[in-house]
Amino acid sequence: MIYIADSAKEKIMKLLEDAHLDSSHFIRATVTSGGCSGLSYNIEFDDTPLPNDQVFESNDLKIVTDLKSFLYLFDSTLEFSAGLDGKGFYFQNPNASRTCGCGESFSV
Repeated sequence: MIYIADSAKEKIMKLLEDAHLDSSHFIRATVTSGGCSGLSYNIEFDDTPLPNDQVFESNDLKIVTDLKSFLYLFDSTLEFSAGLDGKGFYFQNPNASRTCGCGESFSV
């Protein structure tokens, strides 16, 4: 399972509304090579499911990932932090052995 925190849900709903996207859109979360810790998170809106997608519903929102990324994201929570020291969107990932200071990359 991948979870969406209340803080992230609030921001996602606002972004969907601002972009005039309908309920067919979902969050696609992926993990790619790169970043100062070796792996990087990517999130975007999408409306096209792929054959091997892993689909989860959390906090009344759909979050989708490919099988490879799910191995890194299992039991993670998408969070949002605003303010002067806010990180924006980030994952609380129990699988990460180390993360970079900005929270955008990690290693296992």
